[in-house]
Formats: sequence, structure tokens, C-alpha cells
Amino acid sequence: MLQISVEDSEIGPGEAHRWHLVPLTGAEGPAPRRMTGYNQAKHFTVAQYAQSVDDPIRSYVAASFELTGQVDLDALAAALLHLVQRHEVLRAIYQPLAGDLGCEVLTPDEVALKHVYGGPLETGAQVTRHLQEAFQEVDTLSWPLITMGAVVRPGSTTVWFSCDHLVTDGLSSAIAINDIATAYRNLTSEAEPAPQAAPATAPGAGSYLEFSRTQRRANRAMRADDARLDHWRAFCERNGGLFPRFPLDLGVRPGQLYAPVASTERLLSAQQVEEFGTACRELGGRLSMGLLASVALALRELGGPAVYRGLMPFNERGRGDYAESMGWFINTLPIEFPVGPQAGLGDVLAEAQDAYAQVQAHAAVHFVKAWKLLAPAEYASLRYWPYAVNFFSYIDCRRLPGADRHAAQQARMHVWVSGCNGILHWLHRTDDGLFVNTIHADTPEAGNVNRALLDGFARVLAEPLST
Repeated sequence: MLQISVEDSEIGPGEAHRWHLVPLTGAEGPAPRRMTGYNQAKHFTVAQYAQSVDDPIRSYVAASFELTGQVDLDALAAALLHLVQRHEVLRAIYQPLAGDLGCEVLTPDEVALKHVYGGPLETGAQVTRHLQEAFQEVDTLSWPLITMGAVVRPGSTTVWFSCDHLVTDGLSSAIAINDIATAYRNLTSEAEPAPQAAPATAPGAGSYLEFSRTQRRANRAMRADDARLDHWRAFCERNGGLFPRFPLDLGVRPGQLYAPVASTERLLSAQQVEEFGTACRELGGRLSMGLLASVALALRELGGPAVYRGLMPFNERGRGDYAESMGWFINTLPIEFPVGPQAGLGDVLAEAQDAYAQVQAHAAVHFVKAWKLLAPAEYASLRYWPYAVNFFSYIDCRRLPGADRHAAQQARMHVWVSGCNGILHWLHRTDDGLFVNTIHADTPEAGNVNRALLDGFARVLAEPLST
């Protein structure tokens, strides 16, 4: 699954169709109030405050994929409804509490889809504009938090959906694509159709809200002096705060957001990334840590510090009931390790590997909980990261649900933010190699630093391939 902006996706013209999620009238009413996740509560509170000061911050996590042949619109509508019925986080109606967030959940039988024909889109530019506008319709403070549609052509159809971050993360995009495509395939074949009203507690689709309740209860008694926060506390002392700064000058002013510049490029071919992974294993480390070590070396070569400090996301789903569940199952944790002036890839990889083991040992503490306890003033006042933050993300998309069909389906994820004050890199591996999706602030300095960093990163990656 390639992560790429919708502007670069080259989706062909066709007939526009939309399906709007609506509650059914006459229902008995939503289920009792449920607990939401740490990420959700913070995200919603930030959106509320931004709205109150007329400074909205918008974002979406969207995806698209292709169906071949003449589409069956009724079957597609049933497949899209199946997605919503299967994942209760998409049926939840979120309600602010005092400094927190709760929700009530519509049952699978209490939601339906309303079809709207949007007319012809005659050029690729019209398709792009249509999708840009549709993707941005999701709003943290309004229900529903998912919008769905398709661009239909005689021989193929592009299916798309867009979610507010409140109910999704990047991995959820692959899960949703697989759910929709599998249900559609079953509904249009001789096989037994997939259940159109599968409850969110069905095998492989555990409840994100139940996960959140369990996680919150485990940390309910935590206070600022709790020993479980020692890792975070020590990091903050060495770092000078909760958020690790991006170590190079990007030409951004404090407290200001800039228009985002997005791009996606391939860094290594499929064969090259396999060879780099082999080199990392021979050095005693994992591919992911080899990539992190390479980023640290590239930063050092550009004048970065002798200690790498950054934040990295961790998937909390595990391999059990939540493995194929939609939701915001992401914790964000700090990692730091030395990058000596004469150190090579093997040296830094070993340090990164050890640092990662330390991070894993403290993964039970959620970033938002640590933020609230250790930096309460920042927690209450910040609407976005206070400055350009150092951030590392890598995912092997070949291991995601339905990955064996990603290439044939042209599966794509589209991430967008309305404003940016730094550089974000999402490294991801597909069957075609190693790619990086970048969003950076639209300043000359940020553009130059991003180019130099990616070029330096590519050079470090190439060194073990030439030996």
C-alpha cells in the first residue's frame, strides 16, 4: 500500500458516487456511554479549542483502491455498510465531558447509507478536486467521522473513503480496504456472502473502545511521581522537555503553522531493500532499526547532534482480538541513542537496537498520559506540536491485512494536514521497495533541508549495498 497525496495519485475520470452514513429513525437509541482512547480525548479537546479561537486545524486519513470490471453498485454499497457495521468506532457518537471525551454507540442495525449520484468527472483534475473536497468533509466535531464514495468507469472503479483521525490510524486504512474488498468480492461471487451486519465484536474486529477502557483503567491511579514514568521523566530531563526538537533549522517561526508540501518517492528497489535488510541482520539488528540508524547518521552528517532523540509510533493492536480492528491504536514513545562522530552504520544500529529494547519495556505508558502528568501546562495549552519535532515512522505494508492484493488493487493511503511546522517522514515498504511520504512546512529552508536529508539518507542506505 503506497502512501501518497491524492494530487499525485493519477485517478482517472468517471462518474462520481457518494454514500453518506445516516442513523436510522425509530431506533431504540444508542448504547450506554463508553470510554474513548487517550488519543481521541486529546484530539477532540484540541479541535474544540481551535474552533473556539477560530483557528481550525484540519486533517484526514484517507485511502483508495481499484475494483476491476463493471461495478455492482448495490454490492459496493453493502460492502461499505459492512465496514461501518463491523467496526463500532465508526458508529460512535462522541460527546465532550469535563476535560475528557465519552461516546455512545449506534448498533449495527441503527445505521444505513444514503446514496448520492454526483455526476460526471470529465478530467483527472476534476477527479482530484472532487476527492480533495470530499476527503476534507470529515470534521472531528461532527458526525459521521467517515465519508465514502467511488469514481466509476466502464472497466474499473476507484473506491475511496476518508476518516477523521479521531477514529483511525494508518494501519486502519489497510484493514478497511481489506474489509470492503473482501465483502464486495464475496457479494459478487458464488461464495457465501459475508455477513452484512457483522458485530464489532466478531473475530478479528475487536472493539477499539473496549481496548481503550482497559488501557485507561490500567493507568487510572497513575500520578506524576509514578515509577512507570521514570523512562519518560529521564528522557525529559536529558532532552529539556517532552518533545524532541528536529535538530536542523527549517526557517519556521515559533507558534506559526505553514502550508504543507507533500511528496512521495522511492528510496530503494525491492531487491535493494532486501539486501539492506540482510546487511542489518548480519550486523545483529533489524531492518527497521537499520533505517532509524541511517536517518540518525544522515542528520549527523548535516550538522545534527551526537545523540539522536526522536518520537516514534508504536502499534498497540497486537496479534489477538484487535489485530484487524479500526481505531487509533497508536502510542508515541521517545527513543534516544548516541551517534558518535566516527561511528558507522553497524555501531549506530547496535545503539538503536538497544534503545528500542528500552522503549519496548516502557510501552505500557501512553504518550498522552505522560504528557498530561509531566508537562501539564503544555498539555492544556498546545493545539499542535510546539516546534518542529523529530519523528521517525516505518511500516512494512507487506504484512498488513490484504497485502497480497495491494498491488493489483493499487491500494493507496492519503494523509493530509492543513498546516505544518516541521518535517514528517513516513517510511513504508511495499512489494516495489522502500518509499518515503513527506510532509514539510512550505519554507525554503525546510525544502532544502528535506532534500539534503533524503539524499544523505539514501547515501547511507546505499553504503552496505556497494560492499
